[in-house]
Amino acid sequence: MTVRMRHTRAHTANRRSHHALKKQAITTDADSGAKHLRHRASTTTGLYRGKKVIDVVKKVEKKLKSKK
Repeated sequence: MTVRMRHTRAHTANRRSHHALKKQAITTDADSGAKHLRHRASTTTGLYRGKKVIDVVKKVEKKLKSKK
């Protein structure tokens, strides 16, 4: 039979110190001034790293069409 290791509060707290949530990094777009999450396309302009990747107008029209 093995003897179980005891875990003190300090050991438990040291392990859990890495469980804290980190603040999200928000970036402001240089051209439009819109705020968006880092490494993601802006939902207001549809730009990512200076290139248009999402057609925002088309997406809104499609959403309105599906609601009717």
